Amino acid sequence: MKYIGSAAMALATMTLAGCDTLTGGDLVRPGTTTGTLTIVNATYGNLDAIVMSECSAMSYGFNRLETGDYIPQGGARSFTVSAGCWDVGGGEWAGVEGYKRVQVPAYGSMTLTITE
Repeated sequence: MKYIGSAAMALATMTLAGCDTLTGGDLVRPGTTTGTLTIVNATYGNLDAIVMSECSAMSYGFNRLETGDYIPQGGARSFTVSAGCWDVGGGEWAGVEGYKRVQVPAYGSMTLTITE
């Protein structure tokens, strides 16, 4: 039998359990209530990337915006997500970025303003 390190085993266990620790997981998990998370861009440029993951994930995951998409200065984008704890970040190619842990209420909404 091939040896699997403890970190690899933990990752495999979480993946099999339905927790996607690398990509950030699905924004809406099956069988959960949802809420709305709105990201407001209060920086001096376009937000080219929005990353978010369940608070229990090991990374923020992949960009949630489509290729070539962005949130313009002063603009906003809303995402439907499972209610609960989310780690959220936004950034632009110029180096501006902001990260925050937020709690999205079931059937409610939460607004996160990224300033710099």
